[in-house]
Amino acid sequence: MIAKSSASANGVRHVMPTRGTTMSRILLLLALSFLAMMAPPGLAAEKEAIKKNVDDMVAAIDGGREATSFAADAHTPYVFIMEPGGRLIVHPYLAGEYLQEKAAPVFKALQRATAEGVWVTYFWKGAEKETYVRRTTNNLTVGSGN
Repeated sequence: MIAKSSASANGVRHVMPTRGTTMSRILLLLALSFLAMMAPPGLAAEKEAIKKNVDDMVAAIDGGREATSFAADAHTPYVFIMEPGGRLIVHPYLAGEYLQEKAAPVFKALQRATAEGVWVTYFWKGAEKETYVRRTTNNLTVGSGN
């Protein structure tokens, strides 16, 4: 039995927690604490670093730097730059390829890029992905994510 029930003189039933209920609460708190500790450390810091990398690249391109001068693997996670037609001009292994032919769901999600920058979420190969994307003044899409 999880709780004891008793009636008072005025007929109102009172439910008192028993030791089992207290123990259940303690176990629940321990489980939640464990899950919180297992969460990826620095997730917010990682997202800020990704955003900064992309924002800095967009500022450089808008300032006249050639988009192809960036190295995809100079950052972790890697960065990519895509032309309006979908051709990746900077990518660790798909440079020169058209994203809509290689990964149509990803291409579709990246179309939501804005000049201000936006986080987009999509599923790729059975996993949820989150990517920060921005458009340059010449309509290139610059992004990075996990």
